[in-house]
Amino acid sequence: NNLLFLSIVNMGNYKRISIEKAQELISDQATIIDVRDQQSYSMGHIENALHISDENIQQFIDGTDKSKPLIIYCYRGNSSQDAAGYLSSKGFMDVYSMDGGYEEWSSNN
Repeated sequence: NNLLFLSIVNMGNYKRISIEKAQELISDQATIIDVRDQQSYSMGHIENALHISDENIQQFIDGTDKSKPLIIYCYRGNSSQDAAGYLSSKGFMDVYSMDGGYEEWSSNN
């Protein structure tokens, strides 16, 4: 029982959202970050998305308004959940992982 509680606490407080919901939040001035590799980001990304990696994540945490909605995406929506859990544990209050990732976004936009 205690292990389940610990894993829930460690997951952080984030929500999984659809591409459509992400589009609504983006138009409401959400911060959006891309956690794919640099080459994938360079080949195409969501407009105004910041590329975040191990090299710059601490700088992002220290310099970003934690009260603004934060949308995280990756390739298909899996790695972004890990990043969402991590960033919510670092004080971001309104964190979203985008289901389907850039792959689904790019096929719908």
